[in-house]
Amino acid sequence: MTQLTTDHLQNLAIALFIGLALPPAIGFGAGLWVTKDSAERKVNEAVLTIRTTVCVAQFTNAPNYQERLKEYKAMDYAKKRSFLEKEGFAKMPGEEKASDAAKEACAGKLDTLSQK
Repeated sequence: MTQLTTDHLQNLAIALFIGLALPPAIGFGAGLWVTKDSAERKVNEAVLTIRTTVCVAQFTNAPNYQERLKEYKAMDYAKKRSFLEKEGFAKMPGEEKASDAAKEACAGKLDTLSQK
């Protein structure tokens, strides 16, 4: 091979490497591209945030809110989760049963609310 052909092949190899490696590095590094697992995790976090907000709203809009909050504050850890499920606060409209993650997150928010 001639020196010119070797230089062209070397430049082609460098351009090919940059063309194949640089876009994914920039895309994933800057958060422009995400993996399926990462996307599902973000969606699940967003759904849990919404479920928590709905649960707290249902609790605070219920009759005798202040009395129930005092009653809730006096309960232990396990009774709080069963109370939220029994009263239907952690259950989303259209669901038959509340998810454990929703009960846990809602209980955490209500614990914060009861501290105020």
